[in-house]
Amino acid sequence: MISTHSGGRVIGVDPGSRRFGIAVGVSGVASPLTVVHREKSLDLTVERLAQLISEEEATAVVVGLPLHLDGSEGSSSKAARKFARALANFVAVPVMLHDERLTTVTADRAMLDAGLRAEERRRHVDKIAAAIMLQSWIDAGETGDAI
Repeated sequence: MISTHSGGRVIGVDPGSRRFGIAVGVSGVASPLTVVHREKSLDLTVERLAQLISEEEATAVVVGLPLHLDGSEGSSSKAARKFARALANFVAVPVMLHDERLTTVTADRAMLDAGLRAEERRRHVDKIAAAIMLQSWIDAGETGDAI
């Protein structure tokens, strides 16, 4: 089992079509970290994220898997799986997938409730969604099969 309770840092990635939200989990708590814009190629995006993972000294990576409400997978899920496999082939730490249903909606709603304007919400929603997904993984017991 990968554990943030033992001092390991876990990176959460919320993959999107244009941006990747990035969160970090330390001591059982996930926090938004940054937003990384998708590069022109998957390889360049993976290289950029691998560098960030190394800089953060992560012991594992959790990639959000966008499922439909009924649990089925669509084209976004296939893209997330492809990204996770590419990342797993490029980094020396375990890469796992975790359900990220409704994380962006939850993040946007929380920022709206906090009174943030639309521009501010757009700038932060991806990294907050990544933190929500990563916290869900942590709360679920921090387990998963590496890709």
